[in-house]
Amino acid sequence: MRDAQGLQSALATWYGTERGRYVLNWEQTQIDVAVTDVFGFHALQLGLPAFDFLRESRIPLRLVTALTAQTPSQPPHLLCETQALPLASQSMDLVLLPHVLEFSTQPHAILREAERVLRPEGQIVITGFNPLSLWGVRRALPSAQSQMPFQGQFIGLHRLKDWLTLLGLELNGGRFGCYAPPFANATWLRRAAFMEKAGDRWWPIAGAVYAVRAIKRVVGARMVTPAWRQRRAAAPGLVQVARRENVIHVRPSAAGSADLMHGGGDERG
Repeated sequence: MRDAQGLQSALATWYGTERGRYVLNWEQTQIDVAVTDVFGFHALQLGLPAFDFLRESRIPLRLVTALTAQTPSQPPHLLCETQALPLASQSMDLVLLPHVLEFSTQPHAILREAERVLRPEGQIVITGFNPLSLWGVRRALPSAQSQMPFQGQFIGLHRLKDWLTLLGLELNGGRFGCYAPPFANATWLRRAAFMEKAGDRWWPIAGAVYAVRAIKRVVGARMVTPAWRQRRAAAPGLVQVARRENVIHVRPSAAGSADLMHGGGDERG
């Protein structure tokens, strides 16, 4: 596997191909929806500085990182390693990871660093390629190992959810998309356009890519102060006996919806 810098550069170039534009258009739409209602003061995009994925964010200060300054038309704000950000802990309200984890040799370290700089109740948006898709099948073929984006280590959504949970990040939205086979020809991609609606309806977890959003949950602490004044003890009284019908039974929500960005179901693959 090539180094992270080379893979990121190759991915940015791949976005200019027919397949790349097909994926990019879908991802940009989903990211626009995911970030437009996230408020705060600081947002961060890790990698791919040539693309303004945070264009619809209402956050005033939006930073972009890169490993090297190779995009003079839109230079990054920070040149740094993604797993060692020169930012204070709990300083970001929004962190975006566009295909950063699967094209890195240290995805766990990058995700931990993103969690470190994210403030409590801040949100993180991640895009990735789905191994349980036609594109994942293509990646398994030896002939595709040297091609982009099949050089990346596709990370399944179930696996990603486990990583997020371990870091205290709660998944609160997401969506699969791009159900067409990985055709390189624009004509065949247009002919397969009918698969988008069919995929959303009949095989929602088999999209080639996903975009998910998670929120950082931090258990709050409550300060216990001394009782400065002695209070008169309350007189003992009758306590109502709990009845069976007062118990609220919580059942898990039904799974299977493709639209998680607006509070839908969960991935079952």
